[in-house]
Amino acid sequence: MRPIRAATLLTAGLVTLLGVPGTAAAAETPSDLYVNHTADAHCSDAGSGTQAVPFCTIGAAARLVAPGQTVRITPSDRYDGYDENLTIDRSGAPGKPISFVGEGVLLGWDNSLTIKGASHVVVHGLQIDSNLRVSGSTDVELDRMHISTTGFSVTVADGSKNVRVTRNSLASVRVEGGSQNTVVARNKIGSGGEEANVSLQDAPSTAVTNNTVHGDCASRVAVEGNSAGSTVFNNVIHSHTYTTCGQDPLRAAVAVSPSAAPGVRADYNLITHNHSGQVPAYRWAGTTYTTVAAFHAGTGQGGHDLVPPPGTDVDSWKDSPAIDSGDPTAPGVLPTDYGRQPIADDPSIPNTGKDGGYIDRGAHETQDRLEGVSLQLDQPWAPAGTTVKATAVPKALWPAGLTYHFDFGDGTAPVVTKAVTAEHVFKTPCECNVTLTAVNGVGEKVYDNWSAKVTPPGPLTARITATPDLPDSTSPIGGPRPLAVSVSTGDTVAPWPVDSFDVDFGDGRSEHRSGLSGVDHAYGMPGEYKITLTVRDVKGATSTASQKVRVDYAPSGYVAVEPFRLLDTRTTGTPVHSNYEHRVALPVGTTVPGHPLSGAMASAVLNVTLTDATQDGHLTVWSSGQPRPATSSLNIKAGGTSSNTVTVPVGPDGKVYAQLNTGRAVLIVDFVGYYQPNAGQRYSPVAPTRLADTRSAGGALGGGNTRTVKVAGVHGIPADATAVAVNLTSTGATENTHVIAYPDPAKRPTTSNLNPEPGKDKSNQAILPVGPDGTVTFYNNAGSTHLIVDAVGYYGKDGKTLFTPVVPKRLADTRTTGKLAPGATTTVSGLPTGAVGAVLNLTATETTAAGFLTAYGFGSARPEASSLNTLPGLTVPNHVMTPVGDGMVSVGNSWGGPNHVITDLLGYFSQG
Repeated sequence: MRPIRAATLLTAGLVTLLGVPGTAAAAETPSDLYVNHTADAHCSDAGSGTQAVPFCTIGAAARLVAPGQTVRITPSDRYDGYDENLTIDRSGAPGKPISFVGEGVLLGWDNSLTIKGASHVVVHGLQIDSNLRVSGSTDVELDRMHISTTGFSVTVADGSKNVRVTRNSLASVRVEGGSQNTVVARNKIGSGGEEANVSLQDAPSTAVTNNTVHGDCASRVAVEGNSAGSTVFNNVIHSHTYTTCGQDPLRAAVAVSPSAAPGVRADYNLITHNHSGQVPAYRWAGTTYTTVAAFHAGTGQGGHDLVPPPGTDVDSWKDSPAIDSGDPTAPGVLPTDYGRQPIADDPSIPNTGKDGGYIDRGAHETQDRLEGVSLQLDQPWAPAGTTVKATAVPKALWPAGLTYHFDFGDGTAPVVTKAVTAEHVFKTPCECNVTLTAVNGVGEKVYDNWSAKVTPPGPLTARITATPDLPDSTSPIGGPRPLAVSVSTGDTVAPWPVDSFDVDFGDGRSEHRSGLSGVDHAYGMPGEYKITLTVRDVKGATSTASQKVRVDYAPSGYVAVEPFRLLDTRTTGTPVHSNYEHRVALPVGTTVPGHPLSGAMASAVLNVTLTDATQDGHLTVWSSGQPRPATSSLNIKAGGTSSNTVTVPVGPDGKVYAQLNTGRAVLIVDFVGYYQPNAGQRYSPVAPTRLADTRSAGGALGGGNTRTVKVAGVHGIPADATAVAVNLTSTGATENTHVIAYPDPAKRPTTSNLNPEPGKDKSNQAILPVGPDGTVTFYNNAGSTHLIVDAVGYYGKDGKTLFTPVVPKRLADTRTTGKLAPGATTTVSGLPTGAVGAVLNLTATETTAAGFLTAYGFGSARPEASSLNTLPGLTVPNHVMTPVGDGMVSVGNSWGGPNHVITDLLGYFSQG
């Protein structure tokens, strides 16, 4: 039912709060005083109580406080609080009270507060573990305090007048000694003592209003003596007991003595009880009453009292009989409850209070609990001119009492309504922020908003933009793969919401998605592709757009890592075969446990070893997602061991493939490092420079021994180089063995870089990470062997070129043109435009005598260093990094016999 407004009904019962009288305050108010004895407060009782130098004790402020001043007390940082007995005997003036304010301030254990002979005093928020006594004082307010003690928590005595005891937590309260016009309102009162919880003795015109009272064996409210004009209204009084009480014929929930009864009024109280009947509901003028009907018939009082059945939940926020059933005009009514919440009307409960009022009984006022509201738009994306319906979904205890303000964000006036929906037509296109405000009956507000996309009317028009997707970090999480593109659909013109779209990437793959969003795609091969976008909206319209895109590998820097073994088929039992490709998962992102590397690596540098081959043959390593190229990475003799460095692009699934052309063999793959755009270091070639030769210094490297070689900070290689590219050559080996090169002498990996054999000079190019003080450590596993280390380049901050991988490509094969004679040179062309260096796999075959090949830039002088050592009767490959001149590379044969030379391109360096 629609109630009479509380503001009207409360007028008769309101009391002055916070010591503010009806007359205007003076134009000037003295400054506040401060009390703070915490450790860093710099307090002094000899000062003037400023905020900078506060008083140490409340008593010091109480001795000096003047009318209109407020004493602001900071909570203590000590266990026993301020530990002082406090007496307030100074007075304020009408309209200018003296106030003591301290939320949760502990006066002390067993310390009392006395207000004696004072007037116009306000005390807020103190915590007292003893008694508070008001004696012979006038216009005193005690508000929001916590007082726990045996006996009476608060005593108003000695003819005090106009004392207000409000919104406190108390054990019990006593008004006596002719004190007049006392208000005891909105308190939580309860103890298990022998005294009445609210005791009036010779206390005329005392208002006991809207309290929640608990007790045990004594009366809850007791009125005695000359207490004419006193009232007991709107209280929730729990009469049930928690212990077995002795016989007391005078005990009752509301007990009014014969001498007091003629001048006392009681009504609109709610009294609970249990089946024990130890504390009856009423004892009035010597007669006991157990029901409201009997009480009202016998006294004319309590006609609107409630005594619900035992077990009734009178504290429920939803259906307590205390809700909206009090008298808003009762003497002593406050506009806010124990928790300072306003009087509120529960629209789901009839207003059964006086004259349709809706104040609750007891200390607490039931509130709306307005927790939130959600806004929903039936068409958050629509062309201008469309009717849009907004719906509010409240989360509230009393949704029926809410008012909604729908602001559609286009400059029109908000729609204010009690309905949960509102309709609106947007006249012009906009990205409008629709805001909903829900307001309850006491002015609390909650909000929500939703973006409305108002589009120009017209047809659906698909638009596509495809761009290369390059990485910007080496994080293991995420990152685009090589040959990735980012497809944007954001420029599509869609008057209505897009239902779904398809992207055909032109390589046989496509993707279907709901809504409208960007899509990333990684191609397997460089090339030109046609990407087609097809968009469908919720109204069934379709539109298509296409774009051609050129996809190429991007120039990359090199990231050196500590080498580690990635695969050894001797432990997996899956040797590499000729009849299918062996898939090798690279350490992209978190793929390989213990080795989280960049999720966007573009090319991998591997050391690949074959052993225990069943037939003579060659191995090809290539990027997944591509057809097997007509190139080779490594050659093997049946029963032999061979290794080579391989630089290979990473496939779109983070893998590379390896396959023999015949037979089967054990495959061992060591991870050395990787290239990536926008990461790592650039490469600078150097003239082949010998860094170490054990034949002339140090002697052969014995089995189980190490040798540390300075590789950076010497021979033109800067000290801060992160990796060096070298040719490793073994000669004079006494046993089949393997050599490991690694950066940290204390952390030898289970990898290999070279496989020396007796009677054979063997070489392998390696990219070595630089260790402490610019060194690399070499370890020989068995026998002894001489090692020769020639530098061909380095990676560092002052590097000049970036590496771009290619699909492995055969540039030259002398088996179609004739062998390269001793001392002769062949020219290899077909390198990409702009290449200043090349990464090749150089292979010598059908050799008739031991010797070596040298690769170098066309047009430059032939260096003395070797790129590959030839052996009669063997096919020998090697990874070669060489300068390029005029787009060509020269390959020279040494003094050995004639050779066939096969040159495969793996990638190239260009100025970055």
